Amino acid sequence: MALPREFKATVAARASRDPAFREALLREAIEALLAGDVATGKSVLRDYINATIGFEALASATGIASKSLMRMFGPDGNPQAQNLFAVLSHLQEHARVRVEVRTVRKRSAPATPTRALARAA
Repeated sequence: MALPREFKATVAARASRDPAFREALLREAIEALLAGDVATGKSVLRDYINATIGFEALASATGIASKSLMRMFGPDGNPQAQNLFAVLSHLQEHARVRVEVRTVRKRSAPATPTRALARAA
């Protein structure tokens, strides 16, 4: 679902004045991508790019044409891993942040009453 222009303008305005909000946008985009929600990740990255560096400057920095970048992060875009990681690397550098990934073990589901009874017997 496309967002209204007023919402995108509000996001851009807040990102321009709030560094913590910019970092949160970048983090949310990367977390969405890692969780397999590519559509949301691309959409948030597109908003982040528009609100911060812009596609022209990103194109100059990465060597990827701005039109290609816009298509990559559009609804039908399918970025190659090499290009996606080049963009993410530069966005981190531009924002002066470093994204770190860590593993966290999922907690096992609590035992059902029948399992608990079977173990007690």
